[in-house]
Amino acid sequence: MASGKNPYKGQDSRTADAKKAGYPARSVFKLEEIDHRAKLLKPGMSVLDLGAAPGSWSLYAANKVGPKGHLLAMDLQELRTGLPPQATFFVGDALSLTNEQLATFAPYDVVLSDMAPNTTGNRNADQARSFELFMRALTVASTLSKPGGAFVGKIFMGEDFPLARAEVRKHFTSERLIRPEGTRSVSYEIFVIGQGRRS
Repeated sequence: MASGKNPYKGQDSRTADAKKAGYPARSVFKLEEIDHRAKLLKPGMSVLDLGAAPGSWSLYAANKVGPKGHLLAMDLQELRTGLPPQATFFVGDALSLTNEQLATFAPYDVVLSDMAPNTTGNRNADQARSFELFMRALTVASTLSKPGGAFVGKIFMGEDFPLARAEVRKHFTSERLIRPEGTRSVSYEIFVIGQGRRS
């Protein structure tokens, strides 16, 4: 029986753990798991974070690349958390920004995208919007990342999902799917990881 309760609202244990660790949201544990499994982020790297708010991914990535690395982060909203000096944030729309505007620290070792649409409750419409954001992030990654670089993109699974995976395989030598343990059970999001960007 539907309760009408929003399953995304309110804190759970992971949200509380994230805040204790100094991160604004539980999403940090998703990136931490992806990073651990795919061995993505290393000191001195240059990273682009698309859809950065509220800032957990940016803070995690900036800490991993360290003071000799660089992080450029952007989102439609301001961040809720401060970032270390090696990170730069600006407000912008990934769908309207040019690649040149995103190229501050290019070429990138890793391009991250946790972008998601504001959900409407219409699953098909939400999936279509998610696909659009995913494909924009993939275009940025295929253009601005180094040969051998990596891409992490969130997408809502739907009829366009196989096409999204195929496009990742066009640009990267390996492609895999990770649904982190921290993903809420009601969510149909998944992360597509491309590694080894083709020259």
